[in-house]
Amino acid sequence: MKLVTIIGARPQIIKAAALSRAIRNHYADRIQEVIVHTGQHYDDNMSQIFFDELQIPRPDYNLHVGSASHGVQTARMTEGIEAILIKEQPDFIVLYGDTNSTLAGAVAAAKIHVPIVHIEAGLRSFNKSMPEEINRIVCDHCSTLLFTPTKAGLENLKREGFSIDEGGPSTPSTGSGTEGSGTAKPTIDNPKVYHCGDIMYDNSLHFANIAEEKTDIIQRLELKGKPFILATIHRDSNTDQPQRLSAIFNALIQLSKECQVVLPLHPRTSKLLKTNLEEKLQEQIFNSPNIILIPPVSFLEIIALERHAQLVITDSGGVQKESYFFKKPCIILRPETEWVEIVHTGNAILADADGSRIMDAWQHFKNNPPTTFPNIFGDGHAAEFMLDKIISCKVL
Repeated sequence: MKLVTIIGARPQIIKAAALSRAIRNHYADRIQEVIVHTGQHYDDNMSQIFFDELQIPRPDYNLHVGSASHGVQTARMTEGIEAILIKEQPDFIVLYGDTNSTLAGAVAAAKIHVPIVHIEAGLRSFNKSMPEEINRIVCDHCSTLLFTPTKAGLENLKREGFSIDEGGPSTPSTGSGTEGSGTAKPTIDNPKVYHCGDIMYDNSLHFANIAEEKTDIIQRLELKGKPFILATIHRDSNTDQPQRLSAIFNALIQLSKECQVVLPLHPRTSKLLKTNLEEKLQEQIFNSPNIILIPPVSFLEIIALERHAQLVITDSGGVQKESYFFKKPCIILRPETEWVEIVHTGNAILADADGSRIMDAWQHFKNNPPTTFPNIFGDGHAAEFMLDKIISCKVL
C-alpha cells in the first residue's frame, strides 16, 4: 500500500521520523511511503538539519511554499498537495498535528476522496483564536482514521460526535487502542478512532541516548553539573505582542538572578526582540551573564537540554510534552494547553505571559519539585500500532 506523508514544520518532521523508522524496520515489504515537504519551515536550521540528524528519507516532493499569510500559504500548499495526490494515487494521506500544512492536506485530500490518517487527533485547547485549534478541528472532521495520543483526546472526539466503542481496550501502555465501533470499512463518514499513545514518546525514547552520544551542547555551553532553566518562545501570540513579550522577558531576567537561563532563539523571536522590546530591556537581555542566547537547536540538542535542565519554560506544545517525558517541571507561557494531562498531574503550571505567575510557578517548583510522572503517553510503540491499524483497514 502507498502512504503520502505531509510534513512542513519542525515538529512534523520529527514525528515523521518515528513512522518512517517503523516502516523501514518492520513494514518495508508492505508499505511504500511518499514524503511531501510543504516548505512551511524553510530555514536549514529549522528543517534540513532534522532530516540529516533523524535519518528521515529525503522528501520525494518539496513545495517550497515558504512564509506568507495564512490564506496565501494554505492555498499554495493545497494546490500543490492536490496535484501530488492525483499523480500518486495513494491509499491514505498521513497528516500530523495542527499546522497550515495539516489544514492544506486535509482540504486537498477530502475534496478528491483520498482517506486521511490524522496523527495527534482529538487535541483541543478550546481557544479558537489560535489558528492551530481551527486546523486540528477541520482535520479531525475530514479524517477516516484518527489516532489520539491521550484519553482526553478520546473524550474530546466523543463529545464532538465521533463513535467510540466503549467496550474496547483503551490502555495505551499496552499498545492497544479504543476504536470507533463497527467492523465496516472506515470512511470519512464512518471514521475509526484509536487511542494509541504518543508518537513523540516513541522518538524521545529512541533518541535520548543517541543525543548524549552525538551532541556536545551541554559541554559547549559549560552547563555540565550546573542547574539551568531551558526556555523556548515562538508563538506569535507571545512574540507579536510587545506587552506579552516584555512580561516574559522581564520574568526571565528575574529568574536569571537565581539560575542560568538557556534560550534557543526561534527566528521569529530573534527578529521581534529588536522591534517589540524597549531598548533598556534589550540591553538587559543581551548583557546578562546568566541568560545564554543561542541559535535554533537540533532535535538531539533540545533533547539533551531538556534532560539536563532543572526546569522548562515554554509556549511550545512539543516541548511541554518532552519536559514531561524527561521528568522535568514545566511552566507554560499560554493561558491554556491541549496537553491538559501534564497540568492535571501537577507537573506543569499555566502561567500565560504574566510575570508574577511565572515567578510564582518557579517558586512552587523550586520548593516542591514533582516526583511522580504517571505513564500517560503510551509504551513507545505508537508508530507500529498505527501502521498495523492502517494495514488492517486497507484489507477490510
